[in-house]
Amino acid sequence: MEFIDLKSQQRRIREQIDRRIAAVLDHGQYILGPEVTELESRLSEFLGCRHTIAVASGTDSLLIALMALGIGPGDEVVTVPYTWISTAEVVALLGAKPVFVDIEPDTWNLDPTRLTAAITDRTKAILPVGIYGQTADMTAINRIAAEAGNLPVIEDAAQSFGATHHGRRSGALSLVGSTSFFPSKPLGGYGEGGALFTDDDDLAERMRWIRVHGQQRKHHHPVVGINGRLDTLQAAILLAKLDLFEEEIALRQAVAEGYARRLAEAPLTLPSVAEGNTSVYAQYTVLSDERDALQAKLAAADIPSVAYYAAPLHLQPVFAGLGHAPGDFPVTERIAATGLSLPMSAYVTPQDQDRIAAAILA
Repeated sequence: MEFIDLKSQQRRIREQIDRRIAAVLDHGQYILGPEVTELESRLSEFLGCRHTIAVASGTDSLLIALMALGIGPGDEVVTVPYTWISTAEVVALLGAKPVFVDIEPDTWNLDPTRLTAAITDRTKAILPVGIYGQTADMTAINRIAAEAGNLPVIEDAAQSFGATHHGRRSGALSLVGSTSFFPSKPLGGYGEGGALFTDDDDLAERMRWIRVHGQQRKHHHPVVGINGRLDTLQAAILLAKLDLFEEEIALRQAVAEGYARRLAEAPLTLPSVAEGNTSVYAQYTVLSDERDALQAKLAAADIPSVAYYAAPLHLQPVFAGLGHAPGDFPVTERIAATGLSLPMSAYVTPQDQDRIAAAILA
């Protein structure tokens, strides 16, 4: 059994993938070729935003957004300690300080009731994460950001891309949205990739400059940039996958519903989707007070599982200088100690779900 089944999807679209890759090989525009432009256009249409900037990775997308906002030494960016390290890593790379806020006990996303207390006169951005497939409470976060002086909000939608919040797509819920096309993501390529989304014309232009070494036009570099371009082959693959994306979101949701029915009697906490949200279930994560024993039992039954973010960011040695200690973010620490992700993709069969549920209930 695959933890994330990419092979079943590939069997459905292999012909389209091969055709699109062949087109790239024929025209030879391997960097920022026409498929990149087509992908950007289709993603803008999907989200309903003015600008999409395709970039080399999800990490680069966050870094470029922060650079475009001018964030640097002495600044603070508010985010969560329950996420992949890149969310806070990019803040530190620019010499700024990540300021952590604990998460909600049900959605496991940034708790807006704790946000105001974390904002200081050095806060230059808020960076919420859509963990495991649903967005944070972006309505509340945007309101608090506006009340604090129109602080920019960067939505890390690497796991929630395709989900909705009160009818609007994740990635288009704030000043800047960011996503990743890492292969395991709901919309993933066959390598690295990412994208940025915004309705702000000036910010979009600046992010495009930064993507290509800060270049506004040939031989003219008004800002410091990076090599953050998405290669054309990845764009070609993503275009083939995008044709299936909405169908696969529905299939993922059906798999999640199947898990919920089968595990209703299990001594677990199942994922909760907030009112007004939908989830794309980037992962199907449950909480168990006997997480490690459960994972070992699943492994013995040849069922893969992953304990994501088992060491939260505030306890990582790289952030020791922030001065945090165990107990500082108790909700994060509880979820980190008990969370276990089960096999999830659009292609987890009912038979697989039966087998997984039987192993857990046993």
